[in-house]
Amino acid sequence: MRLVGGTIFVGAMFALLGAVGVGADPSAASPPQSAQARNAFRFDGPMIQGGAVLGTAPALTSRVRLDGRDVPVAPDGRFLIAFDRDAPASAELVAIRVDGSSLRQTLAVQPRAWRIERLNTLPRFAQPSAEFQRRRPAELAQINAARAKSHNVQGWRQEFMWPVTGRISGLFGSQRIYKGEPGSYHSGVDVARPSGTPIIAPADGIVVLAAQQPFTLEGKLLMLDHGMALNSAFLHLSRIDVKVGDMVRRGQRIGAIGTTGRSTGPHLHWGMKWGEARIDPLLIAGSMPVTAD
Repeated sequence: MRLVGGTIFVGAMFALLGAVGVGADPSAASPPQSAQARNAFRFDGPMIQGGAVLGTAPALTSRVRLDGRDVPVAPDGRFLIAFDRDAPASAELVAIRVDGSSLRQTLAVQPRAWRIERLNTLPRFAQPSAEFQRRRPAELAQINAARAKSHNVQGWRQEFMWPVTGRISGLFGSQRIYKGEPGSYHSGVDVARPSGTPIIAPADGIVVLAAQQPFTLEGKLLMLDHGMALNSAFLHLSRIDVKVGDMVRRGQRIGAIGTTGRSTGPHLHWGMKWGEARIDPLLIAGSMPVTAD
């Protein structure tokens, strides 16, 4: 872990998502576990604000809950949990066994240092236009409906790729303070590249939203369900190359960068959520690869 520009970067944190690749046989022989290991949660990485981690439930677990909410669990006992940008310092994970007993574990969630910009002369909100107010409720309904969809897809198990490589121009979690009043924090990572630059699927997924008619804020918006309540959103696209219901594979071309919607220049905004928790794609995909251009 290293601290860069006020934000903690955890390079290769989501190597943990490569722990069980697509096509791996979960029933393959493995070394025998001790009784203690069979009766405890196991995790493939640390817990951190804006991060996610793969885990394995104790033997004979029928249900897992995180802070009172059900967590999807695969037949092989694997599951994914994630922590919002503003997650508290601890969380409670509960395994409910087939015999009715339960096992509880308190998880320590590491804090992050966020980039904060204070603008003491500007108001927080500009007056929204009548057109925005008319269109926005229907757009939000489409986004929420897309996020509510759940498919049996295995992208959540994979090592995630960057949809495009380039200069990171916006960090997840950064926030502006207007005359002492906090604005909304930046909910994804921005990568600046020219319009028309292709983007690829960071992991396997099902297309749950493909807005060919630009939304007021997001522009042409594409969303993928990676399974286990994990999804990706790609904003401001100039082109979408897939349609709702398509199964896309890791590395497949899915669209192109643009500047549609509320955008000051061509870039990709990549946002991710697990359930209601907004998470940092930089922690998912690891450090940005060095590119020649």
